[in-house]
Amino acid sequence: MADILMIHFQKAKNRGGDVKDVVYPTTIKGVAYIIFEDQEVTENVLQKAEHRLEDKRLGRYYPLKISLYSEHVFTCVSSVLDLSIFGDKYILEDLVQELQKTIPGLRFSPLQSNGQISVQGSFPAIKSLKDNLLLKANSLSVKGNRGERKLDQRANIRTQKHGLFVEPNNTFVHNVNREEQVVVLDTDIYYYMKHFLYKESLTKYNVVSRGVTDGEITTIYLKNSRASSDSRELERAKEGIEDLSAKLHCRLRKERFSLDGNTRPERQKYKQVCESIKSRFPKILVIPSDTHIDVIGSSSETYEFTQEVNRIVKSHFQKKFRR
Repeated sequence: MADILMIHFQKAKNRGGDVKDVVYPTTIKGVAYIIFEDQEVTENVLQKAEHRLEDKRLGRYYPLKISLYSEHVFTCVSSVLDLSIFGDKYILEDLVQELQKTIPGLRFSPLQSNGQISVQGSFPAIKSLKDNLLLKANSLSVKGNRGERKLDQRANIRTQKHGLFVEPNNTFVHNVNREEQVVVLDTDIYYYMKHFLYKESLTKYNVVSRGVTDGEITTIYLKNSRASSDSRELERAKEGIEDLSAKLHCRLRKERFSLDGNTRPERQKYKQVCESIKSRFPKILVIPSDTHIDVIGSSSETYEFTQEVNRIVKSHFQKKFRR
């Protein structure tokens, strides 16, 4: 398939040109990355109204959906919200319409009778949604302890990426006192920030922090490290982390080595190779697990890292097979 795609994007009738590489398969089913030598060729390919992938090996033609690849690490996040806690104050259908108007980048599923609703959008849009709902929920909690208990018992949020739902181990609404500031981040951006930049960015503000992770979303609670510290330090720390998060969101890219279906030696080899070449890519974060290995970094370094890992692993097993 990679060869067929390369031929397609080299043809003049498709406004193509020199192709540097084709990445297929990828971590997203049915998606391929085409890397051109020249930016102008990329623009020409995007301007063509319709692309049809045709080859005698395919048996028929396939329409292609072409889009410019964004270097954002997270293009889409899905969540399941339980809005039933707002039922005493809001008509839930009206609340959903209000949220749609306030944050137009979100897509909502039909509201279920139990108050649950699915929502999908970019991480910044999901973050805005959570901040919006937190403000509304906090306004309910000031009515008394009974309302606060209701929030703790019933509030729920689930986040989804790569088709998997992850249940949180804590409630949607946390008790935040006036001496704390709260920052909501994408979990993978939080991991990258914590590994490379987090401690350094907090030290200058004289604050301490704790992070609570709900699947793909991490909430950071900031507190002054000294009782006599100026409360404005907390605000500056929050602004600093939010600015850093926004910059990383625009700069980072994530790739995933899926280990599902691989033999145990293959899984071990992927992990060994990632560990062995990591020192050559000082700004790459590698997060291994039993089922996959996530690689986070700049677009160019992430691409080079994954290509090098695949090359070494492939070469290793080819030599082993020849023996």
